[in-house]
Amino acid sequence: MKVVMEPMPSGIGPGESPDVFFKEMQATFPEVQFVEVSEEADQIREVEDAEVYYGWPSRDVFLAGKNLKWIHCPGTGIDQHMAIPELVASDIPITNAREPHVAPMADHVFGFIIVLAHKLHWMWNDQKAKSWRMYDYGWKQLDLEGSTLGILAMGNIGRAVAKRAQGFSMKVYACDKFPRPSEYAEEVWGMDRLDDLLAISDWLVVTAPITDETRGMIGKEQLQKMKQGSHMIIISRGGIVDEFALGEAIESGHLAGAGVDAFDPEPPVPNNPLWDNPNVVMSPHASAFTPGLYIGRRNVFKENFRRYLAGEPFLYVCDKKLGY
Repeated sequence: MKVVMEPMPSGIGPGESPDVFFKEMQATFPEVQFVEVSEEADQIREVEDAEVYYGWPSRDVFLAGKNLKWIHCPGTGIDQHMAIPELVASDIPITNAREPHVAPMADHVFGFIIVLAHKLHWMWNDQKAKSWRMYDYGWKQLDLEGSTLGILAMGNIGRAVAKRAQGFSMKVYACDKFPRPSEYAEEVWGMDRLDDLLAISDWLVVTAPITDETRGMIGKEQLQKMKQGSHMIIISRGGIVDEFALGEAIESGHLAGAGVDAFDPEPPVPNNPLWDNPNVVMSPHASAFTPGLYIGRRNVFKENFRRYLAGEPFLYVCDKKLGY
């Protein structure tokens, strides 16, 4: 049996070699041939007789894999896989490593919220300038207790965000394609009540996957329906919120600010208005990059590979009809 693996350099820990996970898999399953390749031409050559692909194959790579029986996405979003129509139409399962992303991404949401609520990004600039402006912050910081946090998509990440919001005594409401009650939310509505969620949220957190249904879901019209002085947090995927319209809404004063980790495209174009806005905090799609994430990613694939060999059901099988 042959497995083609894409290298994961960002997952290298202190003192680890670039091929640490490749070597770990080879040592754990010595009867299997693992091949680690990064260039597309090499992937096309190696995938021809492979059963398993670990990574984000291009369409040409997928089409060359005539014997593929399973594709594993080391991350959580499978939008790149869904862009291959032949893969979507096939019976080849796609699994991902969604669970290890949940906690660090939910923590990152509250990193954004605390920074924006207490103007820590402004205070860091003061520190660099050796400027002491204590009373300039009077009436500018925000109380989280009693405020309303709205969540767009109550999946694993959304639920983790809602759970953390309880520690700040925030009121939580959510919209989801498949609404169901949550112990961490006052109510979870269907998507037909998105306008209601926009209107009541002091903090709107976007945790939805990028699909045909969610792409461009929040544009200028929806942003104008948001509560005056509210904040937007984008943690899941770029392309759901119109970034230029978001910049205009903040510049006009209708929205107070935003914390954004995911963009479309990435990196953002130079004229993206979020770059230079003093009320926006940006991070480079790195919200989940903790040691626990990388260890968790490895463990998910290792366990799923064990299950594959044993003929057992996979963990975290993606729904190709839904796109996640």
